[in-house]
Amino acid sequence: MWLTNVIAFGLTYWELDRGGPVKRTQASRADLPLADFRFSQDENDDAVEEVAEGSSVKSDWVPTLVDYLYVSVTNSTAFSPTDTMPLSSRAKVLMAVQSVAALLTSLLVIARAVSVLK
Repeated sequence: MWLTNVIAFGLTYWELDRGGPVKRTQASRADLPLADFRFSQDENDDAVEEVAEGSSVKSDWVPTLVDYLYVSVTNSTAFSPTDTMPLSSRAKVLMAVQSVAALLTSLLVIARAVSVLK
C-alpha cells in the first residue's frame, strides 16, 4: 500500500510540474510554465565547481521521473518535504495529502501489529 502511494504521487508530480514531461524536455526553460517544485539543482549554479557543473543553469538539467519518485519517497517517509520544496498551492496540497496518507498507512500497520500481539 505504501509503495502504491509512492508510485502514484511520484507519477502525479511528474505529470503536473511545469506542464508535464514532454513539455519539460521539448521547450526551453524560458518557455516553461512556473515550476511546482524547487529542486536543489536549480540553486547550485554558484556552488563549488563540481557541484555547479550539474546545476540546471550550467547543464540544462531537467527533472526526470526518478527525481519525482525520489520526492515522493522522501515525502512518504519523512511526512514532509526534504530537499525539494513545493512552490505552487497544488504541489503543497498534494504533498500534504500524500504525507497524511503515508502517516495513516503507517498507523494502520502498527495498530494491526499491536492487535496481533495481544
